[in-house]
Amino acid sequence: MSLFKKHKTLPVPEECRGMEIKVQSSTCTGEKTIGFFDRATGNLMYSELVRTQEDVDSFYAKYGIKR
Repeated sequence: MSLFKKHKTLPVPEECRGMEIKVQSSTCTGEKTIGFFDRATGNLMYSELVRTQEDVDSFYAKYGIKR
């Protein structure tokens, strides 16, 4: 976390427009990731590691998406 850096809102990537945001959990380790879910392929795109609810909130804020 940077104190002096202004965080920019990124646009939603072109290939992810219209996709839903989903949190997936690994069956082996229980590790959770969040990203744009493509229903046609079942892939999670632009995924990031999630440890707390704050990480989920920052993912939404990063792309300027409201819940």
